[in-house]
Amino acid sequence: MPGAYGRRTSSEVLNIRPKFVASRTLDTVTWNNSILLKGDVAQEVAKLKAQEGGEIQVHGSGNLIQTLLQHDLVDTLRIWQFPVVLGTGKRLFGGGTIPRSFRRVDTQLNTTGAVLHVYERAGGLTYGEVEVGQETVIFDSESSHQSSDEERAT
Repeated sequence: MPGAYGRRTSSEVLNIRPKFVASRTLDTVTWNNSILLKGDVAQEVAKLKAQEGGEIQVHGSGNLIQTLLQHDLVDTLRIWQFPVVLGTGKRLFGGGTIPRSFRRVDTQLNTTGAVLHVYERAGGLTYGEVEVGQETVIFDSESSHQSSDEERAT
């Protein structure tokens, strides 16, 4: 059974949906149903979140994600993990990100080996113990690092 948009291609669906563009360089946007966010992007996204309507998605902007995380405006993370090692790259959770807990709600494996992990907000940051194989790992809020059974025994 087709979804709310019938049997349309993803580009057709994107063309009819509203798009809010955050840019430091553009003065105008010309893509169908596009609106350029002006001023403080965090304030503008907070206003969008307060409105009725569908979810707000961010595609392809690590800088915008950093800003939204710093202002506590992210409710769901959809993180694609690809079986490739580049050796360098930008950190998803950089300096200024507010520590928060997320809980996994879904994981999907692609036929190429890519994995989609979906996480939803679960409140403030909590610390505790996690068993990894035969080792217990303690996440210690005091020293901001994790330690294993072996490290504590020495």
